Amino acid sequence: MENTENSVDSKSIKTLETNIFHGSKSMDSGLSLDNSYKMDYPEMGLCLIINIKNFHKSTGMACRSGTDVDAANLRETFTNLKYEVRNKNDLTCEEILKLMYNVSKEDHSKRSSFICVLLSHGEEGVIYGTDGAVDLKKLTSFFRGDSCRSLTGKPKLFIIQACRGTELDCGIETDSGVEDEMACQKIPVEADFLYAYSTAPGIFPDKVFPS
Repeated sequence: MENTENSVDSKSIKTLETNIFHGSKSMDSGLSLDNSYKMDYPEMGLCLIINIKNFHKSTGMACRSGTDVDAANLRETFTNLKYEVRNKNDLTCEEILKLMYNVSKEDHSKRSSFICVLLSHGEEGVIYGTDGAVDLKKLTSFFRGDSCRSLTGKPKLFIIQACRGTELDCGIETDSGVEDEMACQKIPVEADFLYAYSTAPGIFPDKVFPS
């Protein structure tokens, strides 16, 4: 299969020259045998922007002035990139978890990718809802290959303000979409994740340092 202008770099799954028969399996995983993602699905994908500006007094967190401008700029950017953009503002921890779970259960089979932007206060390994901290690993786990099969083999970008952990995973088998004896591939359940952090580990992103 030839690369298209919409292809993006990815780690090679298998070094073979063969044809990909889309639709020949029960689910098209999006995996390609060359060095690119398949980005010619009917839709670019969903971009979820969670913008937390105001916090309960019990958290001790200050209002994040200026975050609405960031959210608006992000919406414009990803809309121009042909993503379906959904903005959610000032959610509690429970509401964030419920939202992420529900989105992960949607049918992403016609989407090329998934993007989630978390705008909030953050500490190492957590992001804040309006009423407290929620574990980032819990949020991203909804989109692992064993939890969200319609995004298996597709790029998943999380733009966040907290650190990530380092744990081994056992992997998950995925349908490569190739008609041969090696069609069943095993990839890590957290494959195809890209995390973009605004700060280095251990740094409080919202802390103001004297000049």
